[in-house]
Amino acid sequence: MAVHRVPNHNQMDYNFDDVEPKHGKMLPCQEDRFDSGLDSLKEDELVSDFEDMNMNASENFTQEYEPWRTAVTEDGDTLLHLAIIHEATEHAQQMIKLSHNHPFLNVQNHQRQTALHLAVITEQPQLVERLLKAGCDARLSDDSGNTALHIACKRGSLACFGVITQNSQRHLAAMVSFANYNGHNCLHLASINGYISLVESLVQLGADINAQEQCSGRTSLHLAVDLQNPALVRRLLELGAEVNCFNYGGFTPYHLTYGRHNEEIRRQLYEKTAQELRELPESESDESDMEDLDTSEDEDSPYDDIKFGK
Repeated sequence: MAVHRVPNHNQMDYNFDDVEPKHGKMLPCQEDRFDSGLDSLKEDELVSDFEDMNMNASENFTQEYEPWRTAVTEDGDTLLHLAIIHEATEHAQQMIKLSHNHPFLNVQNHQRQTALHLAVITEQPQLVERLLKAGCDARLSDDSGNTALHIACKRGSLACFGVITQNSQRHLAAMVSFANYNGHNCLHLASINGYISLVESLVQLGADINAQEQCSGRTSLHLAVDLQNPALVRRLLELGAEVNCFNYGGFTPYHLTYGRHNEEIRRQLYEKTAQELRELPESESDESDMEDLDTSEDEDSPYDDIKFGK
């Protein structure tokens, strides 16, 4: 494993202000990668790598010792990244303790993942809490535009979600509404993956239940219909989701029930949708145009292509 020394640790991406919604010109959708370094080292190699980098706790963790902060692998991982990836909890805790409010905590690897991202990916909520209390910035996003909160919502990690939201009150509103490079905010990700409890929590925290994702203007209710998830549709309606809203193609959630066979969803939406919005727009009613309703090309979406009018 190649290890380099770098003088500048402060690789931060405060992109809440500089990433604007772009309905027609979104950044290219990328496949989310949550595997940085996870398979880069074998367990028996980890011990020797720590030793080679003078990481013995008795020697270096008892004092302020800079070299362990500047060491990075060929993947851009710091020793803190590696300790979290391999669940070397004691090493990680010691580094965090000695790096309170230090830029080291926010170093991003070549996938722009911070230690906080990796702590969520590896489901270590105790380390998530330690990182946040030590000054790790929860607003930083990876190379897919995902913050640690996005990842918790996508993976259904209730524990990490709770820790992040409880320790990020100052920036919580911005974090909840922030869209990744696929145009999805945290509520969209929780909805796409069917995590109803997270959907409820996000709405309680102030998430806009009618927010439109930036690729095609779907709300969480549109997404729930796409997923054919009647329980999610029901809960979103109970939470106040607007049924008479359009995506960028001019379709309401009820329009998306055409060509699908879940009668429960159809009944729920029919009763609440305005009468004049129940019929498909005439220009979109033929079979070839119906296929334009397919919205499943997004990497965040777990469902396959659905052809309408078959």
